[in-house]
Amino acid sequence: MNFADSEIVGAILSKEHYLITKEIDQADYILINTCAIRDNAEQRIRKRLRELKALQRQRQWVKIGILGCMAERLKQQLMEEEDNVSFIVGPDAYRKLPEMLAHIHDGEKLAETLLSDSETYADIEPVRYDTNGITAYISIMRGCQNYCAYCVVPYTRGRERSRDPQTIVNEAKELFAKGYREVTLLGQNVNSYKWVSGDGTVGFPQLMALVAEVSPLLRVRFATSHPKDLSDDLLKVMAKYDNICKCIHLPVQSGSERMLKLMNRRYTPEWYLDRIAAIRHYLPTCSITTDVIAGFCTETEEDHQATLEMFRKVRYDYAYMFKFSMRPNTYAEKHLNDDVPDDVKTRRLEEIIALQGDIALENNQKEIGKEYEVLIEGVSHRSDAQLFGRNSQNKVIVFDRGGLQPGQYTNVRVTRCTSATLIGEVTDK
Repeated sequence: MNFADSEIVGAILSKEHYLITKEIDQADYILINTCAIRDNAEQRIRKRLRELKALQRQRQWVKIGILGCMAERLKQQLMEEEDNVSFIVGPDAYRKLPEMLAHIHDGEKLAETLLSDSETYADIEPVRYDTNGITAYISIMRGCQNYCAYCVVPYTRGRERSRDPQTIVNEAKELFAKGYREVTLLGQNVNSYKWVSGDGTVGFPQLMALVAEVSPLLRVRFATSHPKDLSDDLLKVMAKYDNICKCIHLPVQSGSERMLKLMNRRYTPEWYLDRIAAIRHYLPTCSITTDVIAGFCTETEEDHQATLEMFRKVRYDYAYMFKFSMRPNTYAEKHLNDDVPDDVKTRRLEEIIALQGDIALENNQKEIGKEYEVLIEGVSHRSDAQLFGRNSQNKVIVFDRGGLQPGQYTNVRVTRCTSATLIGEVTDK
């Protein structure tokens, strides 16, 4: 989401004749787009601000601004604690940036963090910078109103609001015309997408079909799904269109019913496993990835073992795994006790990571001998003689370059693997 927001900011400022530079010592304004979901993300920003003081001593006119969720969460406090920050802008106020930059030359420090019930930036064509020219993100909605106990997003990004589907389809068409061959539709909970107009209602399954029909050569992905809202209708649409990628990110967060209730996730382990069964039924080749939190408030060893058991049952292809960190102003911070010792959190997280590593390796070993269509994304980091791309299941496959180029499709047979990567050989004649 933050990367997509940065592209929106780039478009707003480019329209006012500001130029983007990749060289920090050429910049007059340094904009840092931030995340507030985990404490370590905020600490990295504060460390970066300290490092930038040396640059500002050499180039005293340089102004630094903080954008996004951290700006929204901390507001004036951030300005007072970080004396080299000149302006802060929340995620719904990016249109104010040109006006703010015009005024900070007077030495005034500025903040704009009001949340909006309607802002979607639907009329702005994002600037695609630092991109491979092949894959791109399209934000289809903003905000969230699920109010999970641990999460700050509803407080930093506001309530859900969806974009006009025609603007999303038009953006996909423009990207395809420019040579992009894959788009990822983004939302905090894409399953909640809903656009109501005089022509009727468009939900997420209908939107997916509309984007898939832009071209059979345009792959379509999405992130992220909430388990309580993952519908059979969406799975049926995914099964119908070959160019809708067969990969679903379905955050579980915990395998314990007690923990899920305390987290306000609004589903049970049984419901979650029912959704997994539905995915396997409609999309037998679909890969499934997840998010999980180790050591949430009051988590017991029994709760932790339930999470490990969930991993054994689902057998995720990949997982984002984190220790719980209390976030200010959340329900957990106001009403729950962060009583799991850090060493226990660390041990439980390490056990989850170890189990998932074994599962991922076993899953990938089962891919050996199978053949996949791969969208080539670039040159391998390890060798210029090799390329890499992803299959529909979002698994990275590395193979010899030959005469192929990024942006092309090719067929690759998997010959070996690691827990993170498939290695193969091109089978195209």
